[in-house]
Amino acid sequence: MPWRPEDAPRHTRKAETEELCRVWAEVANKTLAETGDEGRAIRTANAVVARLLRQRGPGGRE
Repeated sequence: MPWRPEDAPRHTRKAETEELCRVWAEVANKTLAETGDEGRAIRTANAVVARLLRQRGPGGRE
């Protein structure tokens, strides 16, 4: 099941912007294609979004 950016907020509250939702969907779909594991795909996408927010610092935006 491919995910769309609109699906991100159901899986993580951290995907607050269109860009982060788009990144979440790309990572989830790529991980699913590589592993076939939906749970792992969601966890990986959530981790990437969280890492991007940490890198951006307070406010979460560049």
